[in-house]
Amino acid sequence: MTSVPAIVVPAVANASVTQVSTFIFLHGLGDTGHGWLPVAQNWRLRRRFQECAFIFPHAPSIPITLNYGMRMPGWFDITSLKDISSREDEEGMTKSIEAVHRIIEEQIEKGVKSEKIVVGGFSQGGAIALLSGLSCKHQLGGIVALSTWLPMRNKIQSMIPEGKAKTPIFQAHGQADETVKFEWGQLSRDFLKERLGQEVDWHQYPDLGHSALPEEINDLEAWLEKHNLLNDADSRNQL
Repeated sequence: MTSVPAIVVPAVANASVTQVSTFIFLHGLGDTGHGWLPVAQNWRLRRRFQECAFIFPHAPSIPITLNYGMRMPGWFDITSLKDISSREDEEGMTKSIEAVHRIIEEQIEKGVKSEKIVVGGFSQGGAIALLSGLSCKHQLGGIVALSTWLPMRNKIQSMIPEGKAKTPIFQAHGQADETVKFEWGQLSRDFLKERLGQEVDWHQYPDLGHSALPEEINDLEAWLEKHNLLNDADSRNQL
């Protein structure tokens, strides 16, 4: 178990399969780890990524300025969804980044190689996934950013450890998203590629709003397979 409140789906335990990878996925504002649990359950039913443990952390309940100060699960405060450059809750973001880094450290202490750890998220959770994945002192396997944007752009370059290799990024966004605007995703993609030199596998979906759809999850699955991030070749051949 992780010290951060979370739902954990352990790797399938039998004689031929042991945990070799971890997928940490952060939900969006107002949600909980339960919201994305069905993705892991579907992969389990289809016998995909058997060697992977899935961790779905729960964000703490905090006041959200955008919602008139109402408390709800959030990784950081949000004041506006109209301007990507609006005032950012860097203190809240930093706390959430540190929480993700603690989960990563716990997984490494369990014997999981850092290159077999993927951190991802949706919307607000995706923003923290990008920040925590890029700033992690360990070389991670990949970063997944769904319907999200890259905050702290004025500081992120200095947050990336010097000499760290590029981390593969899967970024996807709906063109009909009116919550986290599609243009924000595009701007963040361009910043990641052109300013930070990151490797971004970009996917866009014409009729998708602020949500996910099966095609997107299928594309994510294909990307994870392509980079062999959640499977161990030797143990997979034993299934």
